[in-house]
Amino acid sequence: MTVHPAADSGVHMPEPAVAERRASSVNGFLGLLGGLAVLAGGIALAATGDAAVTVLGILVAVLGAILLRGLFTVAPGEAKVVQFVGSYTGTVRRPGLHWVNPFTTKRRVSTRIRNHETAVLKVNDLDGNPIEIAAVVVWQVEDTARAVFEVDSFVDFVHTQTETAIRHIATSYAYDAHADDTLSLRGNADEITSELSAEIAARVESAGVRIIESRLTHLAYAPEIAGAMLQRQQAGAVVAARGRIVEGAVGMVEMALDKLSEREIVDLDEERKAAMVSNLLVVLCGDRATQPIVNTGSLYH
Repeated sequence: MTVHPAADSGVHMPEPAVAERRASSVNGFLGLLGGLAVLAGGIALAATGDAAVTVLGILVAVLGAILLRGLFTVAPGEAKVVQFVGSYTGTVRRPGLHWVNPFTTKRRVSTRIRNHETAVLKVNDLDGNPIEIAAVVVWQVEDTARAVFEVDSFVDFVHTQTETAIRHIATSYAYDAHADDTLSLRGNADEITSELSAEIAARVESAGVRIIESRLTHLAYAPEIAGAMLQRQQAGAVVAARGRIVEGAVGMVEMALDKLSEREIVDLDEERKAAMVSNLLVVLCGDRATQPIVNTGSLYH
């Protein structure tokens, strides 16, 4: 799915000065036949032996050779940007053999879908923690005139703007979220990549480039803090697991007291209920196996 530039991306590029338009061209086979006919006629005139006719034949043959210079081919997945004395005259996208003014210049531009995978970048996230991040971007030239005339090299432009957008996104969010309603690089991959695609699209739109998709391919803490952050994540996981255990244990104790009271198996006063709750919580929440103690006396001794 094509991602269009976001209005709130914060990127403001200059308005493009040119836009792609179709160039006028003649069927290349007709141009080829015409050029060969003129060239052959010139050679025939030059071979007559008469000096004046020979000069005329040479000029006609040169004209035929010049006409043949107007031939060019367009392969599938590419376009030719045509210029005449420095002015943009149009773009030829239809594959095949074409003929245009022989005094024009033709520049090939690939319109195939391309991938660009960035190097692993080291940046600081919103919390100031150094992280490593990389992404792959799928893109395609949509406007050949902008790609050729608006920037020096649209390929280098896409690469540079992609890295700039990745650095901006990485510094705008924390690696891990500290609240449920906060976006993070690790926990909200879909939202982050969508915003990344929108920002890259806004940056390269003036160069006639369309961003098809972008995805993060690498995301990790920098090696110097990876160990400490791993311990932090493990501690958070332990706390969360303990919370679930305690919550379940309290429910089990409550259920046990309710069942004892409902079936009138034993009548416990508040002190014995507290002792039972304490023992059950120790059994259920402890991280080690408990050793049972058999009471052979009465309930109170």
